Amino acid sequence: MSSDSANQDLAPLIALMETEALQRGEFTLASGKKANYYLDCRRVTLHPKGAGLVGRAMLDVVLSNAKESGVMPAAVGGMAIGADPITASIVTLAGGDDVDLKGFMVRKEPKGHGMGQQVEGPVTPGQKVVIVEDVITSGGSALKAVDAVEAFGLEVLYVIGIIDRLAGGAEAFAKRGLELKTLTTIRDFGLEP
Repeated sequence: MSSDSANQDLAPLIALMETEALQRGEFTLASGKKANYYLDCRRVTLHPKGAGLVGRAMLDVVLSNAKESGVMPAAVGGMAIGADPITASIVTLAGGDDVDLKGFMVRKEPKGHGMGQQVEGPVTPGQKVVIVEDVITSGGSALKAVDAVEAFGLEVLYVIGIIDRLAGGAEAFAKRGLELKTLTTIRDFGLEP
């Protein structure tokens, strides 16, 4: 989504991320790498305006891709807890638009009681799904979600992230035969990898 029209459509999201999610300083990322900025996208995905902006932009990506490919996913979801508000926003907006798109979540570990599932939600093996994620760095968290849903029997079509840190995530997905689609990259904030 790097065209000028896409960036104009995403201007309110980018502005909100700039004020709410982007922090400058010294940080250690989940990947273990050091960085001079941090993007806390939960400050956007759990924001009253941000939830709708992210959900709408990601739903638009899903619908546009479905129109181009002829394949509509049955559901969207990702690794708890980062993907949960994203999933909720997308499925809420889909329901309002009368689009049959469900959500699911992936636990970090299989549940120790009940049915012992790692993938939760109204999905069944054989369905096609999209993985959603907030920040893509190395892709590790989203790839764990891919592994879990594939083990459950779902087919992953592609991965959508809010922002790509341009730190190898797209390449990691490509090695698995998956395309990474992101709403923004760090370059939208004047940052370089």
